Amino acid sequence: MAGSPDLWSRWGQFEKHDTRGMKGGEALVLELNRIVYSSGISSPVTSRRGLAARLRYLDSKAGREALREQGVSPRTIRAWMKDKGKIALTPASREKLDSAYWHRRRENLIRSGWLARHLDNNGRGRRMEIYPVDQHGVAPEYRRDLSQRTVTVRYLWGDLVKAWADKDQNGVDEIWDDVLSDLDSDYNAYAYVSSVGINA
Repeated sequence: MAGSPDLWSRWGQFEKHDTRGMKGGEALVLELNRIVYSSGISSPVTSRRGLAARLRYLDSKAGREALREQGVSPRTIRAWMKDKGKIALTPASREKLDSAYWHRRRENLIRSGWLARHLDNNGRGRRMEIYPVDQHGVAPEYRRDLSQRTVTVRYLWGDLVKAWADKDQNGVDEIWDDVLSDLDSDYNAYAYVSSVGINA
């Protein structure tokens, strides 16, 4: 990891004994993505309701630009916006529409500050569950006694959202180091994890 290259050193090289997991910073990115995707339109793009809702969301200059970035022509965009989900779209067109929606929603959640405020929770922070690496394939003599850990994370959310938004993996890794600092002597053992869960 960028912030602390010696992480995991007490356990030897990661995956040496068939341990399965990912860097904690990568797990943080996946969890932020889950939060964003679970906060949007719940109806799938394959349903008439979901299709119409996405088109309404994208009915703006920025929304149309998001559609153009997905390869939708201006003429097609005008037709979609006019009919607002009353027309049948091909699977490829639905995929472009859905991608444009999620891209635009992600940008809006970042730009508005909603995601950082939601995670900061008025200064109370959020509880984070840290799931250790999967050692099922590790020979018994090399296994470590690791359990799920829970820590309340405060004050880091604005920096984390910014690093995530900028796709700054080194920045996310450094923030993960800060999260681990609350685990005291177990610090090294959670440099790699199976996943993390944020109570948000």
